[in-house]
Amino acid sequence: MEVFARRVSGHKGVPAYLALPDRKGPTPVVVLLHERYGLVRHTEDLAGRLASAGYAVLAPDLFYDHPNLEALHAGRVTFHPSDREVVEKIEDALTALEGVPGVDVARLGMIGVCQTGRHPFAWGAVHPLSACAVFYGAAQRRDWEVTEAQPHGMEGLIAAVPCPVLGIFGEKDHVISIQDVLRFRDALERYCKSYTIRLYADAPHGWLNDTMPGRYRPHLAALAWQALLDFLQDTLQGAPVDTIQWQFVSEHHPDYDFGKNVRLE
Repeated sequence: MEVFARRVSGHKGVPAYLALPDRKGPTPVVVLLHERYGLVRHTEDLAGRLASAGYAVLAPDLFYDHPNLEALHAGRVTFHPSDREVVEKIEDALTALEGVPGVDVARLGMIGVCQTGRHPFAWGAVHPLSACAVFYGAAQRRDWEVTEAQPHGMEGLIAAVPCPVLGIFGEKDHVISIQDVLRFRDALERYCKSYTIRLYADAPHGWLNDTMPGRYRPHLAALAWQALLDFLQDTLQGAPVDTIQWQFVSEHHPDYDFGKNVRLE
């Protein structure tokens, strides 16, 4: 499917990358949140791939106001806006869809990746959301802390989010342990949220990112991407489901040792 992409901005100036499929009729919207590097080519590439699958994809630059974007994009510095600040930026970025023909914001999915993994939950806690997906994020220990920047922690956000959840994790992740994934799963069950979780053997942190050869795993990336497409099809384009559904599929080695996992580039 042909894709048309352009840069847009919200009424208050939050920039975003918008990718639209060449299709007629109402099109579900997916908000794609970037990794800790800000809005870089990898996120824009993923937006294009999702658009080619039939979604209107908006990728806001949540870190556009960092004073050193060059260092941020290169991974030399980090930026940690609060949950409230991120939600406000997404609110503004979505105004860029006003007047775009065919977009159906009533069918809204959101994907968080790495650092932004918690933010679809932060959004869903205060706004309607049809689908919430996270790639190797939202489950590490610091996400569960209750602070001024994240006043509810993941426990409170999971309790409040209204929609099905997809969680994609890897055995070799140096940031998120299997025990962290199990805590994430257990909270979803405790609050009766429908979920699909996939834990892939031998997958390091960030293995979907084909711009980082040390961590990219083509076969696992293809499997995870298909899991995402299946989830979005079910939640944004399928018939509503009135039951709570839990799916947990995990593969890891018997000698798993989180302490041996290392960061890869």
